[in-house]
Amino acid sequence: MATAATLSSLLSRFTLIKPPIISQSSRRIQSILRYSKLKNPNRLRLFSMASSEPKESPANNPGLYTTPDDATKGYIMQQTMYRIKDPKQSLDFYSRVLGMSLLKRLDFPEMKFSLYFMGYENTASAPTDPVERTVWTFGQKATIELTHNWGTESDPDFKGYHNGNSEPRGFGHIGITVDDVYKACERFESLGVEFVKKPEDGKMKGIAFIKDPDGYWIEIFDLKTIGKTTGSAA
Repeated sequence: MATAATLSSLLSRFTLIKPPIISQSSRRIQSILRYSKLKNPNRLRLFSMASSEPKESPANNPGLYTTPDDATKGYIMQQTMYRIKDPKQSLDFYSRVLGMSLLKRLDFPEMKFSLYFMGYENTASAPTDPVERTVWTFGQKATIELTHNWGTESDPDFKGYHNGNSEPRGFGHIGITVDDVYKACERFESLGVEFVKKPEDGKMKGIAFIKDPDGYWIEIFDLKTIGKTTGSAA
């Protein structure tokens, strides 16, 4: 039989074991997670984001590297390429409808394709020498490279290119900042541009999506409304 001294020793040991302390914020997160599972058990929601850190911080974005390697300091986002069926239609759309300029054209007769680099740079500052103009073009940011494989514009069996917005989905869209999204869309409509979404359609007001001649989507937004439109996600 245990003596009184032994029992006293055992009791003192148990009193040293304290339950884990759960902070008020931890209880709140656990409560939200329980509520989330009840509302939608098939969807995992992340509520562990550090409230003291901005969303763009490494703490909230695993894998993000914030100190670029010295070797990448001269890198720029230079071009997005997609294939087009008919350069006449595409050049008209991007220059007349969207106001871009043709920065450079490259033709490859042996491989039977041409490249059209479109952008918002002032071509008056472009070199007159063809080779130097190519180098100048490849130094500009955020250009569009339209690739035309010769003959597709007149081929009756050519069905067009996948725009990435139907199965299997992949590429989505490019985006254009305009002065006023509503006025821009009024103009697009008067020019017969096809819309995917007008500014007042759907839940996200103030942004629109149009299609180019090949069916690629282009998001249209302005700086006056984009903050309000995306405010709840910021």
